Amino acid sequence: MSTYKKIEIVGTSSESFAKAVDSGVRHAAKSLRNLDWFEVCEMRGRIVDGKVAEYQVALKLGMRLEE
Repeated sequence: MSTYKKIEIVGTSSESFAKAVDSGVRHAAKSLRNLDWFEVCEMRGRIVDGKVAEYQVALKLGMRLEE
């Protein structure tokens, strides 16, 4: 059996929602250990001059706690 801690982050990308997820997970993995899963909670973006300028994804990350 495992126990997990959940944290919430926001990943961003100028290209796509998928890349925003990847960016958020990659940045979190630099400072957090035992990342095991993610859940997309929200998708939104920023509009500049009538065009999509940034994709934003709110994520919950699950970290497996060490025994």
